[in-house]
Amino acid sequence: MLAARALAPFAGRVLLVERDALPAGPEPRKGVPQARHVHQLWSGGARALEQLLPGVTGRLLAAGGTRMAVPTDMVALSPHGWFRRWGESAFLLRSSRDLLEAVVRRDVLADGRVTAVDRTEVLGLTGSRAAVTGVRLRGPDGAERTLGAGLVVDATGRGSRAPRWLAALGLPAPRRREVSSGVAYASRLFRAPGGAAEGFPVVNVQADPRGGRPGCGGVLMPVEDGRWMVTLFGSRGGEPSPEAGDFLRYAREELRHPVIAELLAGAEPLSDVAFTRTTANRRHYYERMPAWPENFAVLGDAVCALNPVYGHGMTVAAQTALAVRDLIRRRGWGSAGLARHIQRTVGRTVRTAWDLAVGSDVFYPQATETGPTLRERVTAAYVGRLMYTATGNGRIARRVTDVTSLERGAQALLAPSVLLAAAVGPLKPALDGPPLTGRERRAAGLP
Repeated sequence: MLAARALAPFAGRVLLVERDALPAGPEPRKGVPQARHVHQLWSGGARALEQLLPGVTGRLLAAGGTRMAVPTDMVALSPHGWFRRWGESAFLLRSSRDLLEAVVRRDVLADGRVTAVDRTEVLGLTGSRAAVTGVRLRGPDGAERTLGAGLVVDATGRGSRAPRWLAALGLPAPRRREVSSGVAYASRLFRAPGGAAEGFPVVNVQADPRGGRPGCGGVLMPVEDGRWMVTLFGSRGGEPSPEAGDFLRYAREELRHPVIAELLAGAEPLSDVAFTRTTANRRHYYERMPAWPENFAVLGDAVCALNPVYGHGMTVAAQTALAVRDLIRRRGWGSAGLARHIQRTVGRTVRTAWDLAVGSDVFYPQATETGPTLRERVTAAYVGRLMYTATGNGRIARRVTDVTSLERGAQALLAPSVLLAAAVGPLKPALDGPPLTGRERRAAGLP
């Protein structure tokens, strides 16, 4: 949807081809099973979204979403200790995926230059290895047809068939890297206790990939209508169960702290458990291919799919769409080599999120065949020191948040003042428990 919005000012007419039947409102659909798990849009993505769709943040908030100050409204246990709730340095837009998608879809389709055709599948590309001329489609009646296009954009996500389509045109396979922590996810919706239905923080118990043991974690995310969406996750050998009867036990016994289980003791379950294992980090290096056809581009998860635990997928999608819009403004619609330049721009845009995810997940057992590289080991040691420092140094916590929210690139962590602070370590003593306020504890029914 954001790719369509980014292209509309230049193309004049954009056809959005969707395999699912598009709902009228915030309803689930088959092609987005991940919507049943916790979603968040970091401020780096929210700012990109706002540039593409001015005023959309206000419309999301009016529909029931909320804006959360980070780290002020977050209770988080890192592998190096509890973070303090420093003053705001970034923010999250939090809602269900269904609500966010409905608001964005309504805005995008209000643009008369964008038309959606649903219940229709793209079968492949037409053209040659030099230039793509369109796509082959199959409609809801089973009939196939060819649709010509000046630019074809694959934004089909993790299940993209772009490598197969390119091979059919005679192009070589792109270089690909996969880092899989083996994480499985189990999520459930709850009705929040009455006093905790408004203004409650996100609660995040992070997994620890170090030590060769399964990493287990969980996130409690307040969403619209006074509900909590809770996602529990664990790597190979420590996966949560898809059984509803085991949900609270896992939160209480397997996570590094039982705070999420304690909060859920006063909440009412509203759904069964949604379970998935599709969480590997996967990167296609299309920008490095020796040849690339004109008039074809790949964006979002179809280029770089990330472990959902980091909450970066939607932010990366928004930022890549914005980067493509800005690139076309500079180079001009229909300029020679535009598709190649789009892929290079996308490759640069996803780099920070990819490095953050892989830099952690590569340390899980069996994540890759060869294990972490020397560069990844050195980088992880430095980032670990920074995270430890951030538990007791507000300035460093803000700098780390600048990067994890994708507002700044990873180079922000290499400034001399940051290097010095990492050497010194935290300035305040470690917290001995979750930094919930007295009001929050009472609202959730905790002692």
